[in-house]
Amino acid sequence: MKTIGIIVPCYNEAAVLPMFYKEATAVMDALADRYKTEFIFVDDGSKDETLRRITELAVTDARVKYISFSRNFGKEAAMLAGMEYAVKHDYVCIIDADLQHSPEIIPQMLDYVENEGYDVAASRRADRQGEEKFKSFLSGSFYKVINRISETKISDSAQDFRVMKRDVVKAILSMPEHNRFSKGIFSWVGFNVKWISHENRERAAGETKWSLKGLLKYAIDGILGFTFAPLKLPFLFSGLLFVLSFIELLYGVIKNIAVEGYAPSLPLTLAAVFFTGCLLLLCVGILGEYLARTYTEAVNRPKYIIAKTNTNTTYFTLEGE
Repeated sequence: MKTIGIIVPCYNEAAVLPMFYKEATAVMDALADRYKTEFIFVDDGSKDETLRRITELAVTDARVKYISFSRNFGKEAAMLAGMEYAVKHDYVCIIDADLQHSPEIIPQMLDYVENEGYDVAASRRADRQGEEKFKSFLSGSFYKVINRISETKISDSAQDFRVMKRDVVKAILSMPEHNRFSKGIFSWVGFNVKWISHENRERAAGETKWSLKGLLKYAIDGILGFTFAPLKLPFLFSGLLFVLSFIELLYGVIKNIAVEGYAPSLPLTLAAVFFTGCLLLLCVGILGEYLARTYTEAVNRPKYIIAKTNTNTTYFTLEGE
């Protein structure tokens, strides 16, 4: 009998967890003759009753495992922790707890990876209906930009919801970076992927945890993690400034000859100085972002710290100390 580990990242999901558990277990119970299931709930430092709800489920269901962080480390860390524990399974599934990802399509995903020769079965959003127009515009613009400047192509409709074979998970875990952008990592490792069109459901309870600030940070991590194109901007700016300065010099020389008493305008000079200063600061800021990520990798701090767990994970944990 094959085994599957279902990773469920959670942050303040106490209101929806009972509904998710009921729906997900109903789906997996129907497959009990083919798969042995383990649910891995990763509590990302929730401030509500999420951990208590999970531990209550663990008392009544031995299939429920939980990993609770000492603080909020982010969904990327939660998915990583889940994969590091679940890599022992034949198949690994990642699904959100808010029921926007439908557990009903997990059997279809399993069929693709087990019987159709695919390594990954992943969902992608059928459309952005119901999403805020401004957020949709920013998201679409981000993926257009990153796909133009990066060799790793990422679908703007791709979701984290997926079922993967063990070898795929091992490949993902072989990438040790701290500033993780999983959509980029999923694409970078390759493998044979079956995409399934999936219409997002309404969140069953609670509120979205993605703020504009969080999405901006996620976008920056994606761009800096999968392309060096921003580092080429200083060369482009320097070339542009050289051309502009040459044109300005040529214009000044010609006008000085043609117009008696001509002198460059002070506002034009100040504007040129400010423009040059802005470009220099932008370039320094880009270099600073890459340097900060180099420093983060160099200090090699834990990507997350486990405060409580009922698993036998050997990653950095406070339990038993």
